[in-house]
Parts: sequence; C-alpha cells; structure tokens
Amino acid sequence: MKIKNILVLAILAGTFCSCADLITPSVENAQTEEQMFKDPASAQGILGYAYGNLPFETKSTTDIATDDAVTNDLASSYRSMAQGTWTANNDPVSQWQARKITIQYMNIFLNHVDEVQWSDNPKRQAMFVDKLRGEALALRALNMYYLLRNHAGWTQSGELLGVPIILEPEGMGSDFNQPRATFKACVEQIYADVDAAMELLPFDYAKPASDADVPKKYQDLGVTSAEEYSVVFGDTFSGRISGRIAQTIKAFTALLAASPAYAEGSGVTYAEAADAAAAVLNTIGGVAGVDPTGYKWFMEKKTLDALGSGACPPEILWRGSMNKGTEDYAFGISQEKDNFPPTLYGSGRINPTQNFVDAFPMANGYPITDPESGYSASDPYAGRDPRLAEYVIYNGATYKGTQIITGAYSTDNNGINKISTSTRTGYYLRKLLRDDCDPNPSATNAQYHYPVYIRYTELFLAYAESANEAWGPDGKGTHGYSAYDVIKALHDRAGVGNDYLDSIKGNKEKMRELIRNERRIELSFENKRFWDMRRWKLDLNESAKGVRIEQVGGALKFNKFEVEPRNYQPYMYYGPIPESEVLKWSNLDQNKGW
Repeated sequence: MKIKNILVLAILAGTFCSCADLITPSVENAQTEEQMFKDPASAQGILGYAYGNLPFETKSTTDIATDDAVTNDLASSYRSMAQGTWTANNDPVSQWQARKITIQYMNIFLNHVDEVQWSDNPKRQAMFVDKLRGEALALRALNMYYLLRNHAGWTQSGELLGVPIILEPEGMGSDFNQPRATFKACVEQIYADVDAAMELLPFDYAKPASDADVPKKYQDLGVTSAEEYSVVFGDTFSGRISGRIAQTIKAFTALLAASPAYAEGSGVTYAEAADAAAAVLNTIGGVAGVDPTGYKWFMEKKTLDALGSGACPPEILWRGSMNKGTEDYAFGISQEKDNFPPTLYGSGRINPTQNFVDAFPMANGYPITDPESGYSASDPYAGRDPRLAEYVIYNGATYKGTQIITGAYSTDNNGINKISTSTRTGYYLRKLLRDDCDPNPSATNAQYHYPVYIRYTELFLAYAESANEAWGPDGKGTHGYSAYDVIKALHDRAGVGNDYLDSIKGNKEKMRELIRNERRIELSFENKRFWDMRRWKLDLNESAKGVRIEQVGGALKFNKFEVEPRNYQPYMYYGPIPESEVLKWSNLDQNKGW
C-alpha cells in the first residue's frame, strides 16, 4: 500500500511541548510507506496525526442538545438535532470517519515502529520503540472508546454491537466489508491495548529520582543513568499519552460498559469500573487528592498563567497546549466572544436553562424541592450552592464589575430576548470563561486558556457512581474510600453542607440521584451531559425551560416557561452507524431504529 498526501499538522510542536528535536515532522509528505519509515521525522508524523486529531470536544457544544442549555445561534446543528433532525445521514456527533482514520494510522505506525531508526544508540533505540509503540496502542484504545460511545448499540436482531475491530493496516487488497464486533469484544480490545501500552509507557513522564530508580528492564539493557532514561521518558514529553492516561481510558471504558444502556450485553460490572478508576485515584491518595479549587479550575488565573511546558495543575490529568491568541479559532478569547452578555461585547451563545439552575441545591446541601432546604421561590438565588454563582450569570449578578440584569425589565440588551444575542432563558454562561478577558474590538484583551482533555473530578465521579452501585453509598471494596467520601469531599471544597448527604447515606437509590446530579453540576458545559443521559437512559425529552422576570410594583415576579422542546426517539440512546457506510457494506448492521 502507498500512503498518499499525508498532511502532518504543524500543531505537533505545541502538542509535544519541548521535544521538537525528535518529533518535528515535515509539514507535508507524499511518500511511499517504505520511504516514510526510513525517516524518523516522517514516521513520527503518522503518530502525530493522532495527536493532531484527538477526539475531545474542548469547547462546549453538545450541552445545548440537552436539558442544560439552549443557544441563540438558531442555525446550530446541535439545536436542530435536539428538535428532531437527527438521522443516520445527518449526525452532528458522528465520530465514525475521524476515529477509523486515526486507528488506520495507528495500525500503520504499529506495523513499522520497530523498523525505524529512532536513535543510533541501541539502548535508546529500544526505549524509543517501547515508548512510541505504547503511545500508539493507547491512542488506538482512546479512538476505539469514542467509536463505542458514539456508535455502539443494539441491533434489530437483539445483539449489542460495537464497531469492526481492525488491528492491521488496510490497503488495496483488504476486505472492507467487515461486520461489527460485539460491544463486549470491543471493550476487551480496548483493555488489551491499554494493558499492553502500560507495559511500555511510564505511568508519568519524569526523570527518576536516582539512577537506581531506572526501571529494571532498562537497567538490564544497560541503561544505568537516570539522565539517559530521561532522554526518552523524561518530563519533556509531558503532554503525550502516558500510563496514567491510558489507565484512565480503561476506567472510562469500564464505566460506559457498566452503565444501564450497555451492562446487559457488556459483561462489565460496576465493581470492575470502580476498581479501574481507583487504580488511578489511589496514586494521588484517593479523596485526599481532591483539588481544593478544582471546581473552578478555569478561573485559577495565577496557576494557569504560570504553568510550565506540559505541566498540569492538580485538577487536570491531561490537557492540550496553552493559547492566548485572538483569532476566532484560537482559545485566547473565543469563548468569551461567544458567551459574554451583549453589553460585554459577547454573543451570549450558550444559555443555561432553568432546569440546570434548579439542579443546584441550597448551600446546606438540600435539593430545592426538599422542605428542609429553605429555598424561596421569590428569592431563588439566595443561599444556593456557591457553584451556581461560579457557573451561571443570573439576574442581578455582578460580572466584570457590572450588574447584569437578564429580566424583561432590563434597560439594556442583556435582558431576555432583547436582541438576537440576548439570553433566551434568563441566564448567561459563566463557567469556562475568564473575567479578565475583554472582547471589546477596540481594546481586545486575550488571556491564556488550554483545552482540557481529562479532569480528575470526572474520574472521582466515575468512582463514586461505580462504587455506589457495586457496594452501596459507604462501601469501599478494596479501597480506602467510598462514594459517600467522594461526594463529601466535592461538597466540602465547594462550600456545600452535608446534612442531606448524611441523611441518605444508607440509601443507594437516593445516593445514585445525588451522584448523577453532582456530575451534572461539576462537569457542566464540558460535553458530558449529552452522553451521560444516554448511558443512564434518562428522559431525553424534558423541555428546556427559562425564567422571565418582571418587575411589578417594585417586586420581582419569576415566571418559568418553556424555551425549547426536545424531540428524541427511544432508539436515540444509541447513535447510528452512518447511513452511507451501511449502504456500502452489506455486513455492517445498523442500530435498531435508525
């Protein structure tokens, strides 16, 4: 097979931090496969494709297709999808082509990695082959996970299927008419790739504390110096996939497979998922490793601005490159341009719903529907969970030194439905945004942001969900902490009371509801809710609601109303296989309903 016109993205230098001496490729290659793997820079370009095409959604997109948000961008494909246009040939969340192409590149790389002369030093050559093979295996697992999340499902025949498992490069003579493997087989393949990767990768990229700490298998090769080991496995490679990240991929796969939508056909238990999450969390001390300010990581300005190359703050397990560019595609101010209220030169794109606001408990921890909460419908934002003020701009809130009035009585364009860029729900987004940015076109001020791939909080919540289902609210399995302990730690750091948590400590069902609500709040606008609702098989058709606030005789009247309906069908708990693929390949079964 010939590899034609492979574009290797210039983004690689940023992705791989300070290791440009080894991994900077040519911008474009049009070479035969044999030629490409004679040149380590070109060969790295194949692996680099996977880093340049990571599957993470790093700006908030899919939340507007849930009960948590709407958008004032009326042409949004996600908005249309939520209102009934989702089909097998119109799928805004499809990952089919991108993930399959990336897996193809990883298969090509794995087929040749040990043929490339990465170093003329035999000891370093062996270490480079191990590391790069491990990265490719872990990246293949990551891409398979996203294929499962987006495209696995039950077929008309009653089977839970994943995707075709392709482990060798496909070429002109390949049989492309491959059937989908079972979901269970796909999970087992992800596990196998992760386990193999972890045999080859360091858990973290770092220089050993001493020569004696060089792994024994490399000492046996004659690598007796921590300095020499670090040439290949040192912290200059931070940002690349590590054993820690690979283990986290396994944990997320186990959580997906153990969830209600898949458990019947996956063979994976919640106990298995809890153990997989704990394998990473135990390395940071379990709940003692909860970052005290992790719930507002996006506003930890001093920490963010001072980050060294490839370094991660305590809340972040894996991230992309920092950026403070002002271009529309850059991260430096684009989120603020999109989401600030109109008077702050924003477009108010993502509007949190009343549904989402109602999910926040009172500061004492009680849901607002509980008589013990102290909630007042006439003063709805008083005494609430402090995270509400960190994540949502509500009527009367002060932001960037300005009081934002979202009510119908507003005298400026921040009021509900005043202009096309005003809020449709009575709320503006605050989460993910830096208040020291300024989109004012005459005085634009961008600040550092970075795309977040994996947060520790997501892993803690995966453990809490799994541990509760496996062992109950205070069960610990073989670990030193329970679901209760995790939720208490998250509450404590946010300043939320635990009286309600304590009252349900013996009730698995109520703890389940609380954990799911914590996940809804903590991971809001990070593209999790859309997928969580499906794997939990929640009601997808709860209308998105807002609040119209009127001023009557000096008093405020809060009138909740429906902003936008949702129109999903029961089979849409599972995404489709692209219709074009099903039409091309007779062995490719479609998911039921599509």
